[in-house]
Amino acid sequence: MSNASIMADGQKYVMNTYGRLPIAMVKGKGCHVWDADGKEYLDFVAGVAVNALGHCHPKVVEAIAVQAETLIHCSNLYWIEPQVKLAKLLVENSVYDKVFFANSGAEANEGAIKLARKYAKNSAHPERYEIITMLKSFHGRTLATLTATGQEKVQKGYDPLPLGFKYVPFNDIEALKAAITPYTCAVMLEPVQGEGGVIAADDTYLKQVRALCDEKDMLVIFDEVQVGMGRTGKLFAYQHSGVEADIVTLAKALGGGTPIGAFMAKDAVADSFHPGDHASTFGGNPLVTAAGYASLQVILEEDLPAHAMAMGKYMTEKFNELKQEYSFIKECRGKGLLLGLQLDIEGAPIVKECLDNGLLINCTAGTVLRFVPPLNITKEDIDAALVILKAAFDKTAK
Repeated sequence: MSNASIMADGQKYVMNTYGRLPIAMVKGKGCHVWDADGKEYLDFVAGVAVNALGHCHPKVVEAIAVQAETLIHCSNLYWIEPQVKLAKLLVENSVYDKVFFANSGAEANEGAIKLARKYAKNSAHPERYEIITMLKSFHGRTLATLTATGQEKVQKGYDPLPLGFKYVPFNDIEALKAAITPYTCAVMLEPVQGEGGVIAADDTYLKQVRALCDEKDMLVIFDEVQVGMGRTGKLFAYQHSGVEADIVTLAKALGGGTPIGAFMAKDAVADSFHPGDHASTFGGNPLVTAAGYASLQVILEEDLPAHAMAMGKYMTEKFNELKQEYSFIKECRGKGLLLGLQLDIEGAPIVKECLDNGLLINCTAGTVLRFVPPLNITKEDIDAALVILKAAFDKTAK
């Protein structure tokens, strides 16, 4: 099938919920993908930070193939060996004690919200249920997580929304203090807001949030769905500041390209869950956890967080050189290989021009070009991408 035929059938049979670009991806290898017409692209979207090892990494492919021939699925009524192995690897490389596996970042955040409320009910504060999140945040598309998301555009048309969420400006501790009520049980935030425009939390702010929640006996939840698993130059983004949340959520890069989500908690909080309190039919199934285990092993063994930090520094230097040349570039920001170029013009035409010339990038918040290439990206691939990006600037920004 061609791009055109796949798109035509898709428009006929698939619900219209995505503003899709006019190509269909059919093959991937490393940081390269090919569409149905045979055109090759450099992929600096990487499934929106999912393909941390690039496409079809051989160790992940092998793990999936072996597991698919062994056991694809069984119920969580029984212990699942690759699930336990992945949980152990996550715990041994973090400050957390227990893991729950889901199928996506939204589900991971749903579970974290439930755990925070359950903890409040089981502690000395049964009246508490409210969670404060940040303006411009993004936590998912389920009813609870889109309500937790501090963006009206994703909530439009779904009212009445679930009760129990309030929003405050990011990096503003005084606004957070003012928003706390007797019903507040937790504060939830992304260490770096990806969908909100690649905006990092100040380390001082994170420490203030932690201290405030300790003072008020409230939980801290870090949404690391996009920023976890090495993306920011550390295995977990919280490691930059040293601030430990009570619950942290993961997804995207965790499964090496397979659909998985997770949330981790320390025992004092995790113990609030008992059999029957939370569950998932497919969460933590043998296939995806085998893929996740293989992916995390590669990330750790090859020290890809450090590589991401080095490549992110290199890209930032190159972006700052472009900033001197193009007046519409206002700022380069981010951590590791989660980088954003803040423009004072619309980013969509630049994304389309890059697409036409073999580079996949993404625009968020209307005017921020977001770059989330595989963590094992090379300088040569970065240089090739920059040539295409610069040509797009020259053509679209005149």
